[in-house]
Amino acid sequence: MLVLVVGPSGAGKDTLLDGARTALAGDPDFVFPRREITRPAEAGGENHVPVDDSLFSAREASGGYALTWRAHGLAYGVPATIREDLAADRTVVVNVSRAVLEEARARFGVLRVLVVTADPEILSRRLAARGRESVADIAARLARAEAIAVTGEDVVEVRNDGMPEEGVARFLAALRR
Repeated sequence: MLVLVVGPSGAGKDTLLDGARTALAGDPDFVFPRREITRPAEAGGENHVPVDDSLFSAREASGGYALTWRAHGLAYGVPATIREDLAADRTVVVNVSRAVLEEARARFGVLRVLVVTADPEILSRRLAARGRESVADIAARLARAEAIAVTGEDVVEVRNDGMPEEGVARFLAALRR
């Protein structure tokens, strides 16, 4: 099964994914592919595969990605190799943009969408603490979070507004259900 993780900036998606990756490290049935992003490795954030714009475009054109999108001035790609993992009946867990959900549903059929949520004041504090966005950028991200609703029978909400261990436990429960 393909499990797509979505949610607003600051909801803690990377924290929950890292916790789940660690908890499931010995389980070959769960795969957490690294996204390719047109962002340098040293820019911070998630452990991704850095690619430049021309390489990303070439891979995208040649079918090297299962899903792609652009956001916040960057291009993101989920490697096409996830199809092999899905064919081998593994659970593939990947952080994606809410904007690609319909495309993913059309391409992959049955999937699960884990929506990581937190209260707006928590999102604001987390965004400010990571120091990557200006006050105006934070306001724009919070407005975007309010504007985009994720719905569907395949959607499971995972609250992440407490201690990281609590959020990871909720996330793991949603993965395993």
